[in-house]
This record gives sequence, C-alpha cells and structure tokens, in this order.
Amino acid sequence: MTKSPSTLGIILFIATMIIFFIVYFFFSGINYFDTSLKINAFVLPVLYAGTAFWSVKSYWNNHRLGFRDAFKRAFVPMFIGGILSIFSIYLFLNFVDTDAKSLLNYQYVERQKSELDAEYTKAKQILKNKEDIEELEQKYKERKESFAPELVKEKDMLTASHFSGYFAAILIFYLVLSLFFGAFFRTKTIYPDTTNQE
Repeated sequence: MTKSPSTLGIILFIATMIIFFIVYFFFSGINYFDTSLKINAFVLPVLYAGTAFWSVKSYWNNHRLGFRDAFKRAFVPMFIGGILSIFSIYLFLNFVDTDAKSLLNYQYVERQKSELDAEYTKAKQILKNKEDIEELEQKYKERKESFAPELVKEKDMLTASHFSGYFAAILIFYLVLSLFFGAFFRTKTIYPDTTNQE
C-alpha cells in the first residue's frame, strides 16, 4: 500500500520518538550518552534510509517517476520525521527533563576527557624525541586545564544553536540520499528512433 510522503514522515517521527523514549527509559544510566550516540550513528540512519526507499519504491512499482518526483518522495518523509523529532527532543531535554540534559552534557565532557587521555597515552608511546615529548606534555596540560570544573560547568551541547547545527548536518544526509534515490528510481525516457528507413 502506497502512503503519501507526509504520512510516512509522521510515522517516521513517531518511530524516532519511540526509539528516543526507549533509550531514555531503559538506558539513561552510566552509558546514556554512548548509547544515544550509537543509536544516532547506526539505527536512525538505517530507519530513515529504509523509509525513504520504501516511499519511492512503493510508488515506483505502479507509476512512472521523474527525478523530481522520486527525490521528493525520498526527501519529504525524512525531512518531516527529522525536523519534528529534533524539535520535540530539544523541547523535552530543555524544558521537561533538564536532569537528562545535565547527564548528557556531563557524560559528553567525560567522554572528551577519556578520549584526550587515550590520545595522550598513545602518542607518548610513539614519540621518542625529547622535544616532541615536551611539546606533547605542554599541549596535554593546556587541554586538561580546559576541563576544569568551573570551565565545563556551563558547557551545553544541547542548546537551540547546537540542535540547529545537528539538523543542518542531518539535512546533508537527507539530500545526498534523496539525490541517489531520485537518480536511481527515475523512469528513463525512451526516445523513438527518428532515423529514416529506406
């Protein structure tokens, strides 16, 4: 059954929010940030790409599609699902459960610190030159100081401007995927042979 792109967008939004609340209710502990990161990196792109594919393919089975129509059928569901999800998650974390927001921000900073420590340890094992080691120590010390409690206390990666940036990056994914589906599913025009028969 063929559904309109707008309907699929609403379904995608509902599915995204279900996933968000599953993570929120069952994984909002010590690994909340890491779990959210993995869901955003691996689960949601597959869900959105699959929905875009279904939107185009289900219509393509019974209709001729030009590039513009195929692009629209792929892009609209992802755009609607994405923008509604981003807006809803922003409102929830900033106005409904600010403790969850604080936890995500804290775990984000802790992840940054652990990555810095891992890079420092790895680089220290490789470097042999005394000057390089001293430079590494200096840079590590400066970077470590940026994680002082008074400096990270106000660090917020879930502001409106950050969410806008996230959505801009996601929008590029939607556009590239829609261009691909538009090109792949467009119906090629077959021109009649106009050469004179003798």
